[in-house]
Amino acid sequence: MGINLGYWTPVYGGFLRNVTEEGRMAATWEYIREVSTKADRLGFHTTLVPELYLNDRKGTDAPSMEAWSLSAAILAVTEQLRVMTAVRPGFHIPAVLAKTVSTLDSVAPGRIALNVVAAWWAEEARQFGGDFPAHDARYAQAKEFVGVLNGLWSQTPFTFSGDHYEFEETIVEPKPSAHPVVFAGGESEAGREAIADFADAYVMHGGTLEEVRSNVTDMNARSERLHGRPIAEFGMPAYVIVRDTEAEAQRELDRITTVDENSPGYASFEQFRRNSHLSLEVSRREYSVGTRGLRPNLVGTAEQVAERIHDYADAGITLLLIQASPLDEELERIAEQVFPLVPQEALTSALR
Repeated sequence: MGINLGYWTPVYGGFLRNVTEEGRMAATWEYIREVSTKADRLGFHTTLVPELYLNDRKGTDAPSMEAWSLSAAILAVTEQLRVMTAVRPGFHIPAVLAKTVSTLDSVAPGRIALNVVAAWWAEEARQFGGDFPAHDARYAQAKEFVGVLNGLWSQTPFTFSGDHYEFEETIVEPKPSAHPVVFAGGESEAGREAIADFADAYVMHGGTLEEVRSNVTDMNARSERLHGRPIAEFGMPAYVIVRDTEAEAQRELDRITTVDENSPGYASFEQFRRNSHLSLEVSRREYSVGTRGLRPNLVGTAEQVAERIHDYADAGITLLLIQASPLDEELERIAEQVFPLVPQEALTSALR
């Protein structure tokens, strides 16, 4: 079974919470443009652009990039890369977002996807005026938000009246050339049930093979019950360390996982734990890179990492979103050493 290899755009200037300097990585368009064009040339399938208005990796005082303007720029300088942009319904008007996506599709037809996120960061919502209802209500809002998007992309004019949104004879033209794939993630019962209803694809935190198999089985069963079909794609982030020897890879892992509770991003990590209904406890060691990126254990030689990628493909993952540091250097290393060991269909996008 094939697996598409993508990566996580570092809007925060780096992935590591315990390491201040990450080579040339910086929260600048210059760096992200370099990474984007290189990844496009190397054959990476998708990049996820996270939407955060504060920097949860390097501390709230550190710079970070805004997701939607950045996505427009990435689409404009690449030719094949799919851009999956995160959107938190509490920060957006769905009709405006529908128009934005349609415009981006005209820039890069068929290359825009969404990751709908029920926001977790109360402090960020406070600072930026975002709507931040209780946990389960955020998923109900997300479901209605996607329903409005789908209506605006398929009907002209579109009228809607719900618990969160109201629109009367709203026109969004042009329509996207194809229905953008809608990803979403969540682990609570309310989150999973809502996502199975409104999303096309499911993106989970990094997990063990057993956790992934369980998630895939559960979400497919929910989607089959609600829609008569399985989930279209399963995505998972993973922090990847490829070195010539296993010992070298382990030394790099030890370097980046020394936890400092006084580091600038630790407070946002604690907010994430409090405001998310997680299915398992997130260790302080895993705090080091976020999104449980170390849990899949993609650490070792190219052969060891490729074998683990095969295992995750067999478990049901169809899209691996790689995190690494420094990203520009590591994507090149992964493309050179890991790509030849992964099934060729893994590098073939339906868009190409």
